[in-house]
Amino acid sequence: MKVKTILVSQPEPKIENSPYFDLQEKQKVKVDFRPFIHVEGVSAKEIRQQKVDLSKFTAIILTSRNSVDHFFRVAEEMRFKVPDSMKYFCQSEAVAYYLQKYVVYRKRKIYVGKRNFEDLSPLIKKYKGEAFLLPTTDKVKPIIPEILDNLGVNWTQATFYRTVISDLSDLADVYYDILVFFSPSGIESLFHNFPDFKQNDTRIAVFGNTTVKAVKEKGLRVDIAAPTPETPSMTMALQKYIDSVNKGK
Repeated sequence: MKVKTILVSQPEPKIENSPYFDLQEKQKVKVDFRPFIHVEGVSAKEIRQQKVDLSKFTAIILTSRNSVDHFFRVAEEMRFKVPDSMKYFCQSEAVAYYLQKYVVYRKRKIYVGKRNFEDLSPLIKKYKGEAFLLPTTDKVKPIIPEILDNLGVNWTQATFYRTVISDLSDLADVYYDILVFFSPSGIESLFHNFPDFKQNDTRIAVFGNTTVKAVKEKGLRVDIAAPTPETPSMTMALQKYIDSVNKGK
């Protein structure tokens, strides 16, 4: 079956040159965006109940833009002035770049991993004497605490924000040819909103092994998967699939 409509379970990209817009124009398909999950901040009061005192830490481990936003939000709510001596360990360049929203980059001690948390671990190990804070979501990847424990560093995990299922009831009678998912939480949201969901002719595109696993556990069929050596991004995987099924259109 040919593809005419795609629903991406994420917010609409803010950049004009997003590859999704290129895909839409090139393939003449309709691409809609709708976050199936969203993030809500945890209050300063709840942080205190986790027995977290920001003044006790000398280094912050930041794994995403959300962790950056919510660390500085909580610091402001607690009226805690983040010292210039604070060290920042960022999982990727994108996270480090985003940190500039809050600090003067060239005047701070910022250490950057390549992409995965594993890439950041040698830098953390090098500074074993620091007291590390990991401000994170309530659904942290198990590998992160595992790596930090194995490094033998002094670290504390605290929930600064939560992943919450979005209300999708207005989509009950809307059909899309392809649904695109990036996390198991997105699949959880789908079935929370639509417990009787049947895949039928709907194609499901997924990013990452954990998402593939979540789809299969629900008895659904994975039609498009990324990343692969041939299609490292979701838009490339969609492009390839649409090329193959829309021939002769």
